[in-house]
Amino acid sequence: MQWIPKPIPETELVDALEQSLGVPQLIAKLLVQRNITSFETAKDFFRPSLSALHDPFLMKDMELAIKRIQKAITAQERIMIYGDYDVDGTTSVALLFSYLKTYLDEILCYIPDRYTEGYGISQKGIDTAKEKKISLIIALDCGIKAVKWVDYATDLGIDFIICDHHTPGAHLPAAVAVLDPKRSDCSYPFDELCGCGIGFKLIQALQHHFGQPLEALTPFLDLVATAIAADIVPMIGENRHLTYFGLEQLRMHPRPGFQFFLKTLKRQLSVSDLVFIIAPRINAAGRMDHGLNAVSLLTATTLEEALPIARSIEFFNTERRSTDERITEEALQQIVLQEAENKATTVVYHPAWHKGVVGIVASRLIEKYYRPTVVLTASGDVLAGSVRSVSGFNVYDALVGCEASLLQFGGHKYAAGLTLEPEQLEAFKSAFEAQVKATITPEQQIPSQRYDLEILFSEISPKIFRIMHQMEPFGPQNMRPVFVTRNCKDSGGTRLVGKDQNHLKLEMVDTDGVVFSGIGFGLGEKLLRIKGQEFFDVLYTLEENEFNGTVSLQLKVKDIVFKSDQTS
Repeated sequence: MQWIPKPIPETELVDALEQSLGVPQLIAKLLVQRNITSFETAKDFFRPSLSALHDPFLMKDMELAIKRIQKAITAQERIMIYGDYDVDGTTSVALLFSYLKTYLDEILCYIPDRYTEGYGISQKGIDTAKEKKISLIIALDCGIKAVKWVDYATDLGIDFIICDHHTPGAHLPAAVAVLDPKRSDCSYPFDELCGCGIGFKLIQALQHHFGQPLEALTPFLDLVATAIAADIVPMIGENRHLTYFGLEQLRMHPRPGFQFFLKTLKRQLSVSDLVFIIAPRINAAGRMDHGLNAVSLLTATTLEEALPIARSIEFFNTERRSTDERITEEALQQIVLQEAENKATTVVYHPAWHKGVVGIVASRLIEKYYRPTVVLTASGDVLAGSVRSVSGFNVYDALVGCEASLLQFGGHKYAAGLTLEPEQLEAFKSAFEAQVKATITPEQQIPSQRYDLEILFSEISPKIFRIMHQMEPFGPQNMRPVFVTRNCKDSGGTRLVGKDQNHLKLEMVDTDGVVFSGIGFGLGEKLLRIKGQEFFDVLYTLEENEFNGTVSLQLKVKDIVFKSDQTS
């Protein structure tokens, strides 16, 4: 692993911020690294506020969307809320349904089947709308490239409003309104919202239109925070404000659909819990059964209604785990057979692999073989798959260069989905390999960890940790601070811990003679060299450790590098 330092913050900016805020210099440095360089920006950062949200009508087509929804409400039209089958899509549908049910009597929620319809707007969805006498479809977290299907719906007399955050194609669909800050002609000040975030801007605009207070939307923010965390969008700007209040809502008043999954949590809920506890379970519904189960869970108004759905989803999540572990093993065996070739990419395929877990498998393969990865399976008459990338490499751009060998694709810089004809597989493999090899840099081919600052153990204190805690919620572009301390050695108490004795419980001392403890998961193989009194550098974050009722600070160690390895 490469340890990459963030730029050293300018001393003048640090000194000025330290003085104006009255914070330790270490905190001032961390803030300047996050472009927080004045009292005003620091106030905005440390005190999130709903009043800091942008005017939703700054988004292109918002007026048109509100006008069309008001028309539907006035005429009591039947509408369909259509969303993708992942966390972002299902939370979006739950959000808009929960809001609009106050104003409309007949709302149909629709999530496409991952296996029979695939990602995005489908003919089946539109045909269902026609059959149910739907006159307006509001699509969330999808639709920005659905030019053909919006035209098809228009011919059937069905209007579309699209709320998406994905990159548009060359032509926008001819919908009544297309809400997407990534539109080239949209001047909305923040273009990093997730799909549920766009859905929230829509209900924020409706709330204003109806003359209702913005604060009344707080109960919906648990859904928005969950989507922001799951979709790994930057934790800055509006996303940070929305997540902050969404976490508060989850901690104080979790909706019935979340309570089952959070009941055993013994600590204060964090973004990590949304990513690793809530999101996989919501995703499991769409992966192993149907995404509508997740919508039913998220819109349940009582525990009695939510519990059977939650238990069913928990079962599907357990099934998902065992399935992705098995497929990962099979994929790794395929890669071993291909390893004679010096590849810049991984592309694996088996017709029987479960389509719902190929994205997870792709991420697991990158942990072992660090390179852009595609995992494919059969889906009807075509092949469908998920793409995952490595840090810094834009896999979406690589797929653009492979367009000739694909039926369709869509996604982000680091994750995408695609379909292709079976006879296109070899051509795609070659094209993808060529595209990646031509554009990936040597640095992008090695796992890396950016760190904020080099510090001594003496700079760590409970006060520092308390202020750092106020820098949450953490996420992309506001990550939990990572530190490096150099020239450490064992102070005598380092030992192996864990069921399999493969974790390190560290007791170490730095050059100032300050002793600190830490935990290094999966670093047990380094014990002998540490006990041999070799000097090492340590890369870590800070966390609280509670043992026998006593709370203390410890290092959560990400990596250890021995000094002799650096000089040899």
